[in-house]
Amino acid sequence: MSRILHRQAQGRYPRVVSGDGPYLFDDRGRRWLDACGGAAVSCLGHGHPAVVAAIEAQARKLAYAHTSFFTTEVAETLADTLVASAPEGISHAYFVSGGSEAMEAALKMARQYHLERGEPQRSVFVGRRQSYHGNTLGALSVGGNMARREAFAPLLSPAVHVSPCYAYRDRRDDETPEAYGERLAAELDAAIVAAGPDRVIGFVAEPVVGATLGAVTAVPGYFRRVREVCDRHGVLLILDEVMCGMGRTGTLYACEQEGVVPDLVAIAKGLGGGYQPIGACMLSQRVFDAFARGSGAFQHGHTYLGHAIACAAALAVQRVIAEEGLLARVRETGALLEAELQRALGDHPAVGDIRGRGLFLGIELVADREAKTPFDPALKLHARIKQAAFDAGLMCYPMGGTIDGRRGDHVLLAPPYTIDASHVDEIVGGIAEAIDTAVDASLLAARGG
Repeated sequence: MSRILHRQAQGRYPRVVSGDGPYLFDDRGRRWLDACGGAAVSCLGHGHPAVVAAIEAQARKLAYAHTSFFTTEVAETLADTLVASAPEGISHAYFVSGGSEAMEAALKMARQYHLERGEPQRSVFVGRRQSYHGNTLGALSVGGNMARREAFAPLLSPAVHVSPCYAYRDRRDDETPEAYGERLAAELDAAIVAAGPDRVIGFVAEPVVGATLGAVTAVPGYFRRVREVCDRHGVLLILDEVMCGMGRTGTLYACEQEGVVPDLVAIAKGLGGGYQPIGACMLSQRVFDAFARGSGAFQHGHTYLGHAIACAAALAVQRVIAEEGLLARVRETGALLEAELQRALGDHPAVGDIRGRGLFLGIELVADREAKTPFDPALKLHARIKQAAFDAGLMCYPMGGTIDGRRGDHVLLAPPYTIDASHVDEIVGGIAEAIDTAVDASLLAARGG
């Protein structure tokens, strides 16, 4: 009997023992193609020799030194590397152990920024419905994933939530994409005004919405208008790129493709590629200057800030991405994967939308394509797809509650940046078969069979 509290208390899990490129192997010799990178984490796949060597070399020199006493060469080099490739205006990095920690740091940093500037009344965040920003209480508060919030609602801080940019379902037939974006920006503006413009700390959003909506991109111009609204009210723009950043969408920072620079941006997952737990909050010069000219210190911290081995792993991952030209490969292979998914599933009666950017793609399932009617949540179609794919040797990232936290199903694909055309064929064939199997089983269950 396992002494681990697993994600499912009574669950039985295969014992994974090794990884090679995009594949994972268990102790019985079974193999899975990791088409979701675990949770959009394993951007280089498994066992990349350059990263393994960097971890080993750093462990031989120094594993850990507390950041209240020291900095390290590897952490400084990683920060320099990330800032050099960041959108203009991003100037500093704050290293933590993962995405939730990065978002929690961003929220506290944003609050303290206003304190340093003499605006202590700012205490409200605006987020978006159907968003996910992490599992800490602060991140859950600003997030809009209803299923994850529900049990802990009494513990969460109040936050305002506005509509996501979800054109597949929410853009009106008589509305251009640009007009839809304008409408959402006006909604954000009205929400800030209603909350009190001098009380709002920041607006939090994912440039490409990941787990909760399934790789939903914004309409053209949306984030530029959001940036304008935030600037008008002195509100910070906080972007969550934990899942969509670090090359996943074809540029190192996803916001590059939106033409905006955030005040704070959280990164993780693809930062270290799963080789070590690491995340970061990247901050703009104006946020840094507020601390430097004010109290001189960010009132926050964790034991493993700037962990040397984690920084070494992340630095190696980022060097591999640059040296192997993987951003271009993400764009090229992502276009191929999307085209092949459209070819195989574009006319599938249960597939309503195929979307995303780079190697970050989502498939939304519907019971009726014309009406965009979701499947009955009781059927748990997303869970059936995950199991059917897993049984056939393919890992994908399905989720339910796409529309409102209860209704709707989607599948997220986020394979390593290193996959080739043969892996694309394997992914498309596997996911198409899994969808067919799961839909057939769901329809049979719905008929009482």
